[in-house]
Amino acid sequence: MSLPFPVSQRLAPEMNKLDVWSVFSPLSGFVPKDSINLGQGFMNWKPFPEAARAAETALDDVASNHYSLPKGRIALRKALSKHYSPSFGRGRDLDPEREVAIFSGANVAILSVLTAFINPGDEVVIIEPFFDQYLANITFNGGVPKFVPMRPPAKASNGKPASASEWTLDPQELRAAITSKTKAIILNTPSNPLGKVFTESELIEVGKIAEENNLIIISDEVYDCLAFPPAQHIRMASLKSFWDRTITIGSAGKSFSATGWRVGWAFGPEHLVKPATAASTRIVFSSVSPLQEAVAGAFENQGTFFEDQNKAYIERREVLTQALDRLKIGYTQPDGAYFIFVDIEKLKIPDDFETLDIIKDRTRDWRAAWFIAQTCGVVVIPPTDFYSKENANIGANYIRLAFCKDLETLRQGGERLQKLAPYLE
Repeated sequence: MSLPFPVSQRLAPEMNKLDVWSVFSPLSGFVPKDSINLGQGFMNWKPFPEAARAAETALDDVASNHYSLPKGRIALRKALSKHYSPSFGRGRDLDPEREVAIFSGANVAILSVLTAFINPGDEVVIIEPFFDQYLANITFNGGVPKFVPMRPPAKASNGKPASASEWTLDPQELRAAITSKTKAIILNTPSNPLGKVFTESELIEVGKIAEENNLIIISDEVYDCLAFPPAQHIRMASLKSFWDRTITIGSAGKSFSATGWRVGWAFGPEHLVKPATAASTRIVFSSVSPLQEAVAGAFENQGTFFEDQNKAYIERREVLTQALDRLKIGYTQPDGAYFIFVDIEKLKIPDDFETLDIIKDRTRDWRAAWFIAQTCGVVVIPPTDFYSKENANIGANYIRLAFCKDLETLRQGGERLQKLAPYLE
């Protein structure tokens, strides 16, 4: 008998990969115990109170604690249709039976779409930087990722703030990445980790390319409620004739500060939503029943929640960017989501600084993140995991901060980051 058993070829790369989450976390034991976590994108406050109350009510209901239909509970599908239909501009409500489906988080929604439509050898185009889960979702289905980077503006690397809107996607690079094997494009707006909100003209350019090549558009819009004026979130599926080839992904975790609830959804034409739902049925069967009811209750009793939440995130963003301004370090001002790309090109790490053996051979952003954790007691994320190997040189000049934390935590984190001043050229 030979043990242990070899894992599958699809899983082996994940087993052998050292990812950012296993290193740059206060829970890993690698960094000071009193570290402030500005790395991972989860909130340090409770979910929306109306959502929590609806969850308590659902837990006391017999039916809400048992299996749901794989496509989701009708109360949530109807609530989503009512809330989101106007933003699609189709002149009618989303059909909660055919055009709305619930998944166990946005990540499972994307996995389900890819499982439904990707055959071994099919290519999927990813725009960099990207949410790192996309890769495994593609490769687990035998797909082949193709990468197209957004290019930073020149001033993003000379110590001055830039806007996320200045990071650009070259349509010609996108066209060049597409072959006869390409099946889909994954678009993320507002984006993680960059905070870019794609404009209408940018979306139309991507949509036209998808039409020319008969591609599915997987539009990851989990941060749709976090676009900061004057930026405006526009749905790919609301433009021109793109509805028929676009499946739009959303998330309760991002919307209501409940990232652990794992309730997500998808909108789109039945010919996209139905196969994705069929795939999800065999992956998880159904999402958590009482939490679906809770999210439905949150939408039904939202009041001014989304407006207030947006204003609160703008204030949090300003606290952190003001600290970066005092430090006189460059960064990309996000137009959406809750992450900041910080330029570390001018950060001079002492030659005698000791780092972990496991990251000595990694890109510069990993060493910089480790240096910041040790010097400032602030956990940040090195963003090269959000890039392909071919384009990792772009991300190596940055680190990512998350401002989905309370104001006091952000103020303390901003103060601690001032300890980097002596190391900035």
